Amino acid sequence: MSRDVAEACIEAGVAAADPERAVREQLHVEAERLHVGGETFDFADYDRIVVAGGGKAAAAVVRGLGAVLGQRITEGVVVTDGDTEGLRPVEGDDTDEEGDGAEDVTGDDESARDDAEDEENVPPRVEALVGDHPVPSERNVDATERVLDLLERCDERTLVVAPVTGGGSALLAAPTVPLDAFRELTEALVESGADIHEINAVRKRLSRVKGGGLAAAAAPATALALLVSDVVGDDPGVIASGPFAPDESSAEEALAVLDRYGIEADESVREALRTGGEAATDLDHVHTHLLVNTRTAIDAAADLAFESGYDPLVLSSSMRGEAREIALAHVAVAEEVGAAGDPVAPPAAVLSGGEVTVTVAGDGEGGPNLELALAAALDLPEGVTLASVDTDGHDGGTDVAGAVVDSGTVGDDADAAREALADNDALPFLRERDALLDVESTTNVNDLRLVLVE
Repeated sequence: MSRDVAEACIEAGVAAADPERAVREQLHVEAERLHVGGETFDFADYDRIVVAGGGKAAAAVVRGLGAVLGQRITEGVVVTDGDTEGLRPVEGDDTDEEGDGAEDVTGDDESARDDAEDEENVPPRVEALVGDHPVPSERNVDATERVLDLLERCDERTLVVAPVTGGGSALLAAPTVPLDAFRELTEALVESGADIHEINAVRKRLSRVKGGGLAAAAAPATALALLVSDVVGDDPGVIASGPFAPDESSAEEALAVLDRYGIEADESVREALRTGGEAATDLDHVHTHLLVNTRTAIDAAADLAFESGYDPLVLSSSMRGEAREIALAHVAVAEEVGAAGDPVAPPAAVLSGGEVTVTVAGDGEGGPNLELALAAALDLPEGVTLASVDTDGHDGGTDVAGAVVDSGTVGDDADAAREALADNDALPFLRERDALLDVESTTNVNDLRLVLVE
């Protein structure tokens, strides 16, 4: 029963953070004006409306824009990692992860365009190009050049609507150093245990699109950036490395990250970090609007937990640190709830969000949420169920969102569980015990955790 409730709450949280739904609910057209939050954009001021941006949830944002703006959209290009549902693919040359092309999912094929125009939610003039994540490939670079080309053709009579979502740091790739060197550095950063702010401080200094790069390319057009946040604090300068936000990081900060984590980089990369590009500072033409974030998912999961008979408590939407340490913190809270009724009496649902990291020492299969779940399962008391997922449906480089565990998950296999953790190999251990959790997702708002205490 507890596992069913936990899975249902997680699914409700992920569904609530669907960017397509958020666009439909938060953007509306009235009297030939687009209303977004407290801002209004008069269509009479623009000859063209273009869509340009990227991230894991970019296609979902486009589907929402199709419902709101429809044929008002002149053209567009977004880069995503595979979610093209609702967008009509066109036959062409597919590429593998190391390929040098981008998958065209709307394109110029006339029959595909006619069919797409019949779909309520699909602006047929927007192309979704597929790249690789978390390490960019040549096709990311090619797709990003398409985005830049579109933005550089914009003028003061253009309204740019820009999906900016988690995953965009890798998907929108225009490195100022050779791609192989940028890939090696990205892999080292991801495996080092550095948090997203530290990783982005480095990546921004080596890119033509991050840190306001896309905003600079779009000028003098008016730009409306629609944000789907996967970072603690929802800083527009951190989400997707801030392509429409000013870069407040420095060369010293970026170099300090490499030194802090012992990451080797050749002198040409270090020189590029030191010199960097001119940071985009004049961004008066940019407007930003946050669509959804981790709290969106937490609140929806808490609501369903309440309806299921549990007293919900949000521990924090900003949890961060090593996965195993955060796991122990959740176990400790569950123990206190069960033993003393503090800070909430059982039956209780303790929820949290944020971004945990893993310092990779082994060569196994897993991700931060899988590692957190396995570490927690070693110490969970009876009557406690924990679920932890990445809301994009892919924990780390795996094909599962995360896991749901209880005191019986490890059982008599504590030694094997510890060995799996030591080798960063949580996935096969949890798979053998039917603890993996799959989630259908079109969003990316960071991690979501739920602890049920009976």
